[in-house]
Amino acid sequence: MAESSPPRLRRDRSNSMDVPPKFTRDSSNILSENQLLCLICLDVFTDPVTTPCGHNFCRSCLTQHWDKSPQCHCPICKEKFTKRPELKINTTLREVADHFKKKSEVDKPEVLCDVCNGMKQKALKSCLDCGVTFCESHLELHINVPKYKKHKLINPVKNLEKYRCQKHEKPLERFCRDDQICVCQWCIEADHKNHNIIPIEEEINHKKTQLGQTQTEVQQMIQDRLKKIKEINHSVELSKKNTEKEKSDSIKTFTDLIHSIEKSQTEMLKMMEEKQKVVENQAERFIKDLEQEITELQRRETKLEKLLNTEEHLNILQVYPTICSPPTTKNWTDISINTDPDVETLRTSLSQLQKTLDEKLNKTLDEKLDKILDEKLDKILDEMFRETGEKFPTELKRIQQYAVDVTLDPDTANPYLVLSDDGKQVTYGNTNHNLPDTPKRFSRYCIILGKQSCSSGRFYYEVQVSGNTEWNLGVARESVNRKDEIILRPQDGLWTVILRNREYKACADPSVLLSLKEKPQKVGVFVDYEEGLVSFYDVENRVHIYSYTGQMFTEKLFPYFSPGNNDGGKNSAPLIINPVIKIQSILLIDEWED
Repeated sequence: MAESSPPRLRRDRSNSMDVPPKFTRDSSNILSENQLLCLICLDVFTDPVTTPCGHNFCRSCLTQHWDKSPQCHCPICKEKFTKRPELKINTTLREVADHFKKKSEVDKPEVLCDVCNGMKQKALKSCLDCGVTFCESHLELHINVPKYKKHKLINPVKNLEKYRCQKHEKPLERFCRDDQICVCQWCIEADHKNHNIIPIEEEINHKKTQLGQTQTEVQQMIQDRLKKIKEINHSVELSKKNTEKEKSDSIKTFTDLIHSIEKSQTEMLKMMEEKQKVVENQAERFIKDLEQEITELQRRETKLEKLLNTEEHLNILQVYPTICSPPTTKNWTDISINTDPDVETLRTSLSQLQKTLDEKLNKTLDEKLDKILDEKLDKILDEMFRETGEKFPTELKRIQQYAVDVTLDPDTANPYLVLSDDGKQVTYGNTNHNLPDTPKRFSRYCIILGKQSCSSGRFYYEVQVSGNTEWNLGVARESVNRKDEIILRPQDGLWTVILRNREYKACADPSVLLSLKEKPQKVGVFVDYEEGLVSFYDVENRVHIYSYTGQMFTEKLFPYFSPGNNDGGKNSAPLIINPVIKIQSILLIDEWED
């Protein structure tokens, strides 16, 4: 029996990308004017009707258009109708159009009838054939008389001459694409014969389509710039945090130095005081011994004096041996008080203090030197890539200095995965290798972790993904589920970017569809543990792909790899961990040698 392949990892179904986006409108403006224009009269709808194909026109405009045409067709999409449709007013659209007209009347100048004598009435329509604007009463001829019914009526305008040919005084109903001007029927037969002539409504529709595309491009440019502002603000915030951290570290460093000095000073003073007590105690003992010897000698001196003055000579002979023998005393010649401190102890204390100061100062100097070298490297790289005309993003260059030599951990590999001998390549093998099901091994999905881990600081690695139709890359926390179902999302301890069904997605919550201009061939993964940051880069195109920000890491993080299933041989290329060339090191060595 053929062995079944491991199931694919699923994304959170509650965060499906198939749900259409929600559109919102400003409550003060239900629809824009462009959405309420009749493409025949180019004005806001009056008694709008809807054709079977779904397009909207003023009823009178569409009626006149069909009266002039031998066939009934839509002026926009040109769909033909075998039978003239029965037109009914779209009441909802009419209410919206009427509401818009009322709202616009405040700012729109009133157009008056050209025919009225004395007190002129408000105009209702303008006739392009007559070149005259009519009020409701003077418009009756155009409504009731068949001859005038064929005239082209539009909503009243003050600049009616703009809608009429100044040369032939006829309606401008066509557009010459060769000369890019509006023309009348007589212009076509005279100056624009054999030119590319189309109905003006068709050109307007074409122009509106182009304007819509331009509007979309402008909106995208706005979004790009808003995103850039967000990135800049984020960089400023990161810089602010780094500055505050540097200030805090500097204050702590110098505070520690001061404390170390004060502590050493206190120890030295204490040592000196203890030495002084030793000296005083020693002197006190010496003085006591000396005073005892002086008392004893004084008694002997008194006896000697008595013997010298005695008349009993026999007594002198009897006591002579005893009294003339040397007294039992110390030899005080080489005995003295050491008033100097313990030089060796003092030297040891000073040496320890010097070592502490050196460590603190070296750490501070190393940090400052790294910062200076980074700035110097920026200038060197900028100059180098400016000469070659290439672009090298500072962000990617900076993080590559944190590159780690990652190797794959076979103890975590799913039994279907095949590893290279050097632990740098992994691919799906279609065969279960019957490996022992240890606690570290991923049993359900084709996943493997790196041996190296991170519990503080930063690390970076690069993976070649060219030739693959499916892959997952990122980092995983140590306690990630290795036996049961896994959902690719940060809540479950996975920060990943995936290629699946020709779509690139960041498996956040909800997942984010990534619009990449070029297909990445090599992906860089960067982690800043303290900042809660996981970023992905297209290395060869030097483009930032996506970042997880504001994360909270509490466990070790391991490099995460999943080459996906074989897909009938289409996804047989391995994921390859590439060595990272640290440009910084090379450039700095050259610079120091110079």
